[in-house]
Formats: sequence, C-alpha cells, structure tokens
Amino acid sequence: MTAEPAVEETPQSRRREQRGWYWYDWANSAFPTTVLTVFLGPYLTTIAEQAAKTAGTAYVPVLWFDVRPSAYYSFVVGVAAVLQIVLMPMVGALADHTGRKKEIMGAFAYLGAGATVCFWFLSGDRYLLGGVLYILASVGFAASFVVYNSFLPEIATADERDTVSARGWGFGYLGGGLLLAIHLGLFLGHESFGVSEGDAVRIALASAGLWWGGFTVIPMLRLRNRHALARSAENAGQAVAGSFRQLGRTLRDLRNYPLTLGFLVTYLIYNDGVQTVISFSATYADKELGLSQTVRIGAILMVQFVAFGGALLLGRLAAAHGAKRVVMYALVAWTAVVFVAYFLPRGSALPFFALGFAIAIVMGGTQALSRSLFSHVIPKGKEAEYYSLYEISDKGSTFLGSFTLGLALQLTDSYRLGIVSLVVFFLVGLAGLAALNLPRAIRAAGNPVPERL
Repeated sequence: MTAEPAVEETPQSRRREQRGWYWYDWANSAFPTTVLTVFLGPYLTTIAEQAAKTAGTAYVPVLWFDVRPSAYYSFVVGVAAVLQIVLMPMVGALADHTGRKKEIMGAFAYLGAGATVCFWFLSGDRYLLGGVLYILASVGFAASFVVYNSFLPEIATADERDTVSARGWGFGYLGGGLLLAIHLGLFLGHESFGVSEGDAVRIALASAGLWWGGFTVIPMLRLRNRHALARSAENAGQAVAGSFRQLGRTLRDLRNYPLTLGFLVTYLIYNDGVQTVISFSATYADKELGLSQTVRIGAILMVQFVAFGGALLLGRLAAAHGAKRVVMYALVAWTAVVFVAYFLPRGSALPFFALGFAIAIVMGGTQALSRSLFSHVIPKGKEAEYYSLYEISDKGSTFLGSFTLGLALQLTDSYRLGIVSLVVFFLVGLAGLAALNLPRAIRAAGNPVPERL
C-alpha cells in the first residue's frame, strides 16, 4: 500500500483552490433558492391534489398511509430531514477515513443535481416521483455540503477563513439570485414565451439541476485531496465499516472537547431563530401583512442580491474586529428585526422591503462567520465528521424553531406574537456565545488562535 503524494501548499495554490471552492456555493444555491424557496412546494402539492381529484378521494396513498395532498410536501420534507441527519455523519466519516473528499463531494453533488434535473418529468399525477426525487436531491445537497464545508480549514489559514467563508456564502447568494431572477421572469411571463405555467415551473426546476451540475465541474477541477492515507487496498465494504468505527470514535472523542460541543449547542440555538424567521417571513407577509405575491417575490429577489453584499461586508468587519464579535452584533440586529416585525403596518410594502433589506445584511454573514468560527474548534483530520455534526445542528433547528413558533400560534392565534416569540433564540444564543471561551476551545482542539477572533 502506498501513500498519496503530499499536496504542495503555497499562497498561490491556496488562492486557486479558494476560487474553485467558491463556485460550489454558486452552483448548489440553485437548489435552495429556485427549488425549495419558490417553486417545488406549491407545484408538488398541486400534483398531489390532481392525483386525489382523479381518484375521487380526499387523500393520496403513500406507502401504507393515506395522506392529505396539503400535507404531502411537509411529510416528504420531514422524511428527507431524518435521512439527512442519519446519513451526514456517515458521509463525513467516510470522507475523513478514505481521504477521498473531492470524489465523495462530487458523487453526492451529481446525485442531487441529477435528481433535480429529473423534476422535468414531474407532471400529471406523479406525486410519488416528485417525493422520491426531492428526497434524493436534498440528501445529495446536504451530504455534498458537509464535505464542501470540510475543505475550508484545508484551503484557508486561520486568519483567512472568515473572509473566505464570507466570500463563498456571498457568491452563493449572487448565483442563486441570478438564476432565480431568470426563472421568475420565465414564470411571470410564461404566456409570452409560449409555455404553460406548469411547463415554466418544470423548466425552472430542471434547469436548476443543470446549473448545479454544470458549475460543480469548476470545484471538481480545482480542489485537491490532502490526507496521505495508505488505504488503497480497502474495498468499499471495508471503507464503510472503517468509517463507522471512526464515527464512533469521534462521537466518544467529542466528550474531550466540551467547548466545541458548547459552540455546537449555541449555534443550534441562535440558528433556530435565523432559519425560522427566514422560513416564516413569506407566511407572515401573506397572512398578517396582507402583501401580494408580486411584493413577496420582489422581496425574495432583493434579499438574494443584498445578502451577497451583506456577507462580504460582515466578512470585512470580521477581519477588522473579529468574527465572534461581529456574529454577536448580528444577533443583536436579529433581535431588533424581530421586534420591528411585530410593529409592521398591514398592507404597506415599503416597511417590509426595508426589514427584508436589514435581514439580508446580517443573514449571510451570520451563517458564513459561524461556519468559519466552527472550523477553528475542529481537531485536525476530522473536518468532515465534525461538519456533519454542525449540519445536524442546522437540521435540528428546523424542528425546534418550528415547534416554538407553532406553540406560540396555537396559544395566541397571533402571527405577530408568534414571530416575536423567536427573540428567545437570539438572546439565549447571544448569551451562550458571549460566555464561550473560544481561544481556549481552539487551543484544546490543537489549532492556532487567529490574530482576531
């Protein structure tokens, strides 16, 4: 068994990889923007409703259950989230164990992109096909993103990571926003293009997969595997078994890094608030503020492009003042956003756009700088495994934030009180981050402490 040759590390080679790494944010952002945020949910629900209408019932059969068409998409999203939580640690362990990060990232990226392209065939009453394709696409997206994140500590020095992470996140918002603008133009003007509304949606969904897969070629050409591992003689079964053993060791080893665990818990808490505000904003604009679909679509587009600048701005601020401090200021801004949302007047679009602008400024930076902060508290050689735990924290927030919001709505029947209830996540997260001794956590993980933190 022979080890892989060492990878030459120079500032020039790092910058080349960084530029290639940014392009995967650009590529995969087509999935959350075009597919998840705008088109798939309503369209798949319509397909399920058509199937129920054709069958003359109020339900559609899904395995051994009868499901209401209105609940079908939520059911599929829940199944996909569970699969992601189960599979992400396995993928992270496999990437670290084999050292084949680039190949594993590419395999899952093209699984997701290929499934997204196949949304073109989603028509008629093929709701089950839509559910299977969504599960495959979302698993491919989550698994590839775990490995993608794990490249950050390898391609950027400790003092470069805030800027590199922010640029990648901002570049993703720019790419996703550009493609979404094209798709919304097609959707809103579908008659002038000579296509039906349903065909416009299918074109948008399938072309998002082509965008994702096409631009993934660039990071595949630029990124490099680094770990010199002597495991070439392992077959697939041995590699998977070894990955499971390594994952078990990592979970046990996490007890030796309580401050790293503390950061994960703190991130889960404040990211609850971030993700729930983002996902609830369209519903709040519709049900509580009474704003039209045109206004909501315009706000979505504005947020994508402003978030590009916001991520870069917060990245620059982090370089000057430290990422932890900037994230804490961002959490103060999130707290203010939630309180301001409570007082927004009904039917007035301008205040909603102003609030969306404020959200866009802090949204990308909060997530990008959290990603780079976490890179400092990961023991070397376990990047993919630890980023899988980080992404699980991200998925967990979907449950906790939604539960809190749902409970507030159940008790008060008020969308305004519901959204202001989310302030608890930002306040608790702010307190947790303030109390966390990050330099100590970084040294405990065996990493150098950046000049500014």
